[in-house]
Amino acid sequence: MSFQSKCGLILSACVLSLSAPTAFAQDTFPGGGGAGNPYPQQPGTPYGNNNGGAPMQQDPRAILQAIGPKLDSMMAQERQDFGVQPTAQLHNGAFHGLTPTTLPGGQVITTKGVVELVLGQSMPYVLVDVLGAQQTLPGALPASYAAQPGSFNDQVQQQFANQLAQATQGRKDVPIILYCQSTYCWMSYNAALRAANAGFTNVLWYRGGLEAWQSVGLPTMMPGQGQMQGQMQGQMQGQQGALSPY
Repeated sequence: MSFQSKCGLILSACVLSLSAPTAFAQDTFPGGGGAGNPYPQQPGTPYGNNNGGAPMQQDPRAILQAIGPKLDSMMAQERQDFGVQPTAQLHNGAFHGLTPTTLPGGQVITTKGVVELVLGQSMPYVLVDVLGAQQTLPGALPASYAAQPGSFNDQVQQQFANQLAQATQGRKDVPIILYCQSTYCWMSYNAALRAANAGFTNVLWYRGGLEAWQSVGLPTMMPGQGQMQGQMQGQMQGQQGALSPY
């Protein structure tokens, strides 16, 4: 099995399996460097994967080493400050535009942080696609409607809160990673505000989004495709060495 296939299998195997308390978002996570798992996971089917399956026993350090330089380079772009002030109110302007670098009620996570959280397999999480594009991150929960402006008492808020409650099995401390297109996209910002106002305590705004993910060569899949492992293996088949962007 190729190096990239192993990476794809790990990514697809650990989207959601709820168990122990979680940690706050950082650029590195417990277990991301290959340490022992401090959060033993309960058996379960990862969200969006009809096959389920246990995470592969592969050392995540090898994968991180291969794409590490790309992740470090991308981090600087993802943290670029456009001088936009954060707001605790839902953005009701154009969704495409310069965004803040912080989020009231949540934290900003970079691609490196997302990768280490996924590969470390040390804690459960929920990944939310607020963009609704033709490609999505493996295992992401579709929720583009949550980007809508309005209020934190509207029907959209109630629908999104219910969707997240179901995805997290009622746990408010599960990390919720929300993304859209790039640092020029407000859609996931709005959704992240909605998640925080719904009482979720570990809201992670993935500001770099799909663009940053693909730029470092990480795999994507078609929305709603249940066979995640097969899809990702097919994308990576025959590739050797460092991952290449799709």
